[in-house]
Amino acid sequence: MTEKKKVLVGISGGVDSAYAVKLLLDKGYEVLGAGLVFSDHTDIESVKKAASELSIPLVIHDCRSAFEKHVIDYFARTYLEGGTPNPCAICNRYVKMEELYRLSLENRCDYFATGHYAMPLLLENGRYTVRMGNDTKKDQSYMLWGMTQAQLSRFIAPLAECIKGDIKKEAEKLGISSAGAKESQDICFIKGEGYAEFIEQRYGKSPEGNLLDIDGRVIGRHKGILNYTVGQRRGLGTALGYRAYVSSIDSVNNTVTLAPASDSRKSEFFVENINLMAYEYSSGDVLDALVKIRYSAKPVPVRVVFEKERARVIFKDAPLNPAPGQSAVFYDGDMLLFGGIIKL
Repeated sequence: MTEKKKVLVGISGGVDSAYAVKLLLDKGYEVLGAGLVFSDHTDIESVKKAASELSIPLVIHDCRSAFEKHVIDYFARTYLEGGTPNPCAICNRYVKMEELYRLSLENRCDYFATGHYAMPLLLENGRYTVRMGNDTKKDQSYMLWGMTQAQLSRFIAPLAECIKGDIKKEAEKLGISSAGAKESQDICFIKGEGYAEFIEQRYGKSPEGNLLDIDGRVIGRHKGILNYTVGQRRGLGTALGYRAYVSSIDSVNNTVTLAPASDSRKSEFFVENINLMAYEYSSGDVLDALVKIRYSAKPVPVRVVFEKERARVIFKDAPLNPAPGQSAVFYDGDMLLFGGIIKL
């Protein structure tokens, strides 16, 4: 008799991870649930309820120290340096996927799984990557660009071929209580306050400073750089007689520079902190690919020129508005090639 394969599944308390467990059980896997405590706001009771409904054993793992170091500190530091962070992608790389990977080893599981809508893939060259999930509206491959080869080698995604709407209907029929729950759009570790207030409570008040025009002339005062992001067009705090946007933020000199909105689009940008997935590239390599510069953005064609520790990215068609600190994720069709952090 063939021994059952064992899978550790990250349980969030939502319908996606619950349905992922159901699919794995139906396929004959032995399932161990894992509830990760990221912050004091983690709803661990919903995690326990989901595991109970699914009749699977559950381990609770406290990740607050790692989450504080890799996600919250990064989140605050990026804003304080004038960037716009993407905490979910960083969490997946350094906390969620890493802790699930480690727990799967500790508990002698063959794999670990989540409720992500993406498709893990082993290539002929021996490297691992992911493809976009079948549900193009829900695809979450963008958020997985930081996963390591070791993590991907043990990762499975039961919802890769699923459609979210169908899952909710099936989950309701099965009596999964989370089927009717609304999806949260909030940052999971911030409740009842804005991100600027959250950061200031931890790291101190963001001081006021000068607003500059593109020629470096002082045209007003800003309310603290935490309250501004590159590309912002509203709430700029000054009347210039023309539509303007935040073109750059200088955290060293505590200045915010405004420019005419007509100048907001960029023809190129840089990407740093690159994580190669499908293939390896070296300095001097040139690649034509598609890139997503935001989670909800459509992939657009670019040319990538790899340098020593970064890559230059040139838009092939109309220029766009990349935001420093956000993730840039590169694809060949629907296959993820690599990702990194945008730098202007």
